[in-house]
Amino acid sequence: MVAASRGAGDPARTKGFRRLQMCGIAGFIALGSAPFDPQVARAMALRLRHRGPDDEGLWSDAATGVALAQRRLSIVDLSPHGHQPMLSPRGRFVITFNGEIYNHRDIRKDLDAETAIAWRGHSDTEVLVAAIEHWGLRPTLGRLVGMFAFAVWDREERTLSLARDRLGEKPLYYGRAGKAFAFASELKAFRALPGWAPEIDRGALALLLRHDYVPAPYAIYEGIAKLRPGHLLTFRPGDGAEPGIEAYWDVNAVAARAAAEPFEGSREAAADRVEALLRQSIAGQMVADVPVGAFLSGGIDSSLVTALMQSLSPRPVRTFTIGFEQAGFNEAEHARAVAGHLGTDHTELYVSDREAEAVVPKLPDIYCEPFADSSQIPTYLVSALARQHVTVSLSGDGGDELFSGYDRYVDVARILGRIPRPLRQAIGGLAAIPSPAAYDRLATVLGPVLPARLRKRTGERIHRAAGLLSRRGDDDLYLAICSHCEPGAAVPGAVEPPTAFTGLDALPRKPGSIERMMHIDLLAYLPDDILVKVDRAAMAVSLETRVPMLDHRLVAFALSLPIEVLRSEGRSKWPLRHILGKYVPRAMFERPKMGFGVPLGDWLRGSLRDWAEALLDERRLRAEGLLDAAWVRARWSGFLAGRNGDLYVLWTILMFEAWYEASRAEWSAAAA
Repeated sequence: MVAASRGAGDPARTKGFRRLQMCGIAGFIALGSAPFDPQVARAMALRLRHRGPDDEGLWSDAATGVALAQRRLSIVDLSPHGHQPMLSPRGRFVITFNGEIYNHRDIRKDLDAETAIAWRGHSDTEVLVAAIEHWGLRPTLGRLVGMFAFAVWDREERTLSLARDRLGEKPLYYGRAGKAFAFASELKAFRALPGWAPEIDRGALALLLRHDYVPAPYAIYEGIAKLRPGHLLTFRPGDGAEPGIEAYWDVNAVAARAAAEPFEGSREAAADRVEALLRQSIAGQMVADVPVGAFLSGGIDSSLVTALMQSLSPRPVRTFTIGFEQAGFNEAEHARAVAGHLGTDHTELYVSDREAEAVVPKLPDIYCEPFADSSQIPTYLVSALARQHVTVSLSGDGGDELFSGYDRYVDVARILGRIPRPLRQAIGGLAAIPSPAAYDRLATVLGPVLPARLRKRTGERIHRAAGLLSRRGDDDLYLAICSHCEPGAAVPGAVEPPTAFTGLDALPRKPGSIERMMHIDLLAYLPDDILVKVDRAAMAVSLETRVPMLDHRLVAFALSLPIEVLRSEGRSKWPLRHILGKYVPRAMFERPKMGFGVPLGDWLRGSLRDWAEALLDERRLRAEGLLDAAWVRARWSGFLAGRNGDLYVLWTILMFEAWYEASRAEWSAAAA
């Protein structure tokens, strides 16, 4: 046990516990006359032990009803001097922090030039809380380069502040739960709060079915929210007090400035600048007091991150990839070729369908609220592989969103741009009149003269195209491309709340639909899908992931690049391809994009069918009362009959039902 430290007459105390088996933060403020038990915060943090196996800590103040807790995955300063929650040098602020501040050494130098601080260790947490005490919270946030979510209690002003990094790499939930205002890295920590009886938010459930995830600021439970990326929340306890929320960094504002002053140099000059910024970011993110590696799929983004890491490292970089036995889902051979050329210390693991399917029962625990991007499965597998050898792994996420890697936007925009909007809407309306089954019957008759790719699921394909043709504009078109269903009929009584997708008129207007769709990705798909997927999968095995493409300085520059630079020579992500070509032969990466998928359709019609049938049982769904059972069963029957159009919405429903069943079982066990 670490001895408690408390000054004479000081009601606050800092207490450490023996080292256990990640970084997760949690805490609460007791409201009104609610009884105060600081051990509740410890119980909240204990539910996050997968995020922080190396240390745990608790700080509380009975006079104000505040308790802060943390689970630590030691990355920088492995000594007890990195223990949290941590007091500022003069004791005014207490912080519990999750993440990494990559420029903490520079900030420390600036502090040393302006003030005399008796440093206890060399952790970034100590620098962060000292900076807040010296410069203030808002000025400090402007100086930070990193990924983070933290809570800081001002003991003088009696104010709790929550902050989240600019792009949303680290999660942070908050809300009133029971008789407390609480926060935590993951939703599951709230279950430790006494008297909290959460209800499913039907609006959030509808958003889940539309997008495969619940977009911020919403959460699946009523009364709980996610702090949005780049935002700061301030809460002062009091009767009826509500938190104030403001943006300290706004991607819309950054994009507006970039649109007003676009990059005007050559495409080669643009690539050189991207390389310099990415190299700077990677150099900062390779710093750690524990082993660091990289995910390597063999695609452009991960290969480029790995190539620059290797160029900066005096020894072979550890790289990791997962291979699949089924053709069409395996990139391991490409990753192996890139690793061999770069000279990395490469580890690959081939997994069978059975081994991949074994991850499915774990998903409700890995993801603290329902989440249905099926690439969560290989992401978990490669994270588990990497964790056997390293504590930190860099990834190439963000390259598609920043450098126009999704051809679907370009393809749709190119086709629809050739047809005047009134005409294409009329065509779409007429094409949607016959049923999919009618088109399938016609395709059977015309089979010999149809292209092979149109002989299967003809009705599905035509109705999908009709839906795209009928869209009113670019923003509505984005929803059509990126939504799996219109969930109104699926979730009775649900009213979808406004999101980044429904408030698009406030976005800065860029010249074309492609850039606009990329921008919407930055607002929602990247933070609420891609980064959630990676964070939860990696932290489930106590692995920290870092995303060098999302250094905010690189993001700002990427937003200034015209589409003619991003997509040149008929290829996506031209700047990244140009840079990677300096390190890796083009033949190793110039190939069609594969993604990171699994054969969901085969699984659900085969080995996972009984599991799915149990979760989609009509009597079960009716008793539950959240989804329209007949709507769900109709889509399940159609899927089993060979129609794949509803595959992903069915997977989303299954992920919700599996999560909901596990959550109810946990509540029942706790009540017993």
